[in-house]
Amino acid sequence: MSQTTPDSTAAVDPGAITRQQWKWSALAGMASYLDAGSIVALGAGLALFQKTFGMSDSAVGTLAAIGPNAIGCALGAFLGGWLGDKLGRKRIYQYDLLVYAGGILCIAFAMNREMLFLGTFVVGLAVGADVPTSLALVGEFAPDKARGKLLGFTQVAWCLGPAIVLWLAVALAPLGLLGIRIVFLHLFVVAMVTWALRRGLAESARWTTASKTAGAIKNQVGALFSGANFRALVWTATIYTFWNLAAGTAGAFNSYLITKNSAASQALSVGLPSVAFVTMMIVTVTVFMRYSDRNHATRKRLWLIGSIVQIFAYGLLMVVPFSIPAIITNIVLFAGGAALAGEAFYKVFSQELFPTMLRGTAQGFTFGVARIVVGVWSFFVPVLSNHGIGLLAGLLTLFLAISGGVGYFFMPDTSGKSLEQIETERAG
Repeated sequence: MSQTTPDSTAAVDPGAITRQQWKWSALAGMASYLDAGSIVALGAGLALFQKTFGMSDSAVGTLAAIGPNAIGCALGAFLGGWLGDKLGRKRIYQYDLLVYAGGILCIAFAMNREMLFLGTFVVGLAVGADVPTSLALVGEFAPDKARGKLLGFTQVAWCLGPAIVLWLAVALAPLGLLGIRIVFLHLFVVAMVTWALRRGLAESARWTTASKTAGAIKNQVGALFSGANFRALVWTATIYTFWNLAAGTAGAFNSYLITKNSAASQALSVGLPSVAFVTMMIVTVTVFMRYSDRNHATRKRLWLIGSIVQIFAYGLLMVVPFSIPAIITNIVLFAGGAALAGEAFYKVFSQELFPTMLRGTAQGFTFGVARIVVGVWSFFVPVLSNHGIGLLAGLLTLFLAISGGVGYFFMPDTSGKSLEQIETERAG
């Protein structure tokens, strides 16, 4: 199969996107689809797996902690990001989906808890390795004035994955555990189709060039912890980790909290969270992808609006009864705000603020740290919810205020600049 690089087909206009760049962004962005989809699929099936295999509550907590939402993903991100810088983007994204597919099959056909735990851990490792590598590829071939648009496009896949998984879970609910197995098999099919289509992707031209000229900085992880790289690492880790504490709670526990507090039926408690992903997808396409590359002032304005909306979404639950209207308002406002001050901008700045030979390592590190923190935090969410929604909502409001404030007041000016220009300015 012939392989071409989108770097070489970029239009002269620094804001124009070629058809090939859209295609490659979609294929790279499927890492987000498979990541978020596997998290939600596991969450939808936890109760059924627990009943079938006679697992204790602590075993269920451990299963969730080692998978794609936490520690397994974190380990994969640490390793995959570093290997992507050391060996190239292509060597990682060419094989990690095969590992992912193997893990998914292990879960789908699990006959005992050992198969379930093994498959869950393998899936976590695979998606963790894929996400920073695939996003680095998108950032490196995107036009200078369209990085936000293409990286925002990968966020659409992140929204689509869990939405489809939730709808499938609702439709197949009468089948019990068989329905959940079918949901996982759908992820296997998507992974294999994506892997086949990705075989036409080439190595990043920027990485190929940098790997020949990087010199002393090449693959020295220690370079991340000094100077401008360290400041960027702290900034991206802070905004993403504190935001992800709220996002991870919403993604993993919304259905649980709705059911536990008797605010809705089981079917509605599963269906309502899908509204969040649809809302986020709409705002990402209509606002983030359209305006995120305009200029620095616009980026700060988008972030400020998104932060305020998210803070209000959880602040609301501190003062009003936990009812269906309040839940819907919280879900819609948080999702809409998150599209403007959340993972999409984290993806953009993670590509812009680090040198090519450290880009994957940096994002793998911050992505992994956030997943570990969320994994630890998740053990406390059920306990905190026993003291009322107000306490949990208050903590999430605080986390969002920290992410929003740090993001707004310390946001670097990188909009519209080439990666090489940004690297030169930050080195100076």
